[in-house]
Amino acid sequence: MTSQFKKTQVSTDKAPAAIGPYSQAVIAGPFIFTSGQIPIDPKTGALVGSTAAEQAKQVFENLKAVLAEAGSDLSKVVKATVFLKDMNDFGSVNEVYAANFGEGILPARSAVQVAKLPKDVAVEIELIALA
Repeated sequence: MTSQFKKTQVSTDKAPAAIGPYSQAVIAGPFIFTSGQIPIDPKTGALVGSTAAEQAKQVFENLKAVLAEAGSDLSKVVKATVFLKDMNDFGSVNEVYAANFGEGILPARSAVQVAKLPKDVAVEIELIALA
């Protein structure tokens, strides 16, 4: 059985390079699946922010860059998954999240606390968007 959808890799230098065997995002049919983004400055490779909210701001900058490279933007996001090191940071990260998505039809979302994230960051977010 063959798929009617082809897969296309998305890669941009305006977001952190993949630090493992994965793509920044993959377009499959009408959807873009981003890998989880953490708060790394793509120019310096350094972690950005000491609080979860500061880190979430950089995460969204990275996600916007990946979506733009794929020909999309945050207005086309249909699902978000937010990974938090500490669920007590949910409120502050949620404020950053809300500021980025604004009004209109908001994406479906899951938010979970995890034991540890790459580079011991406070937040990681992955998205599914329309191409």
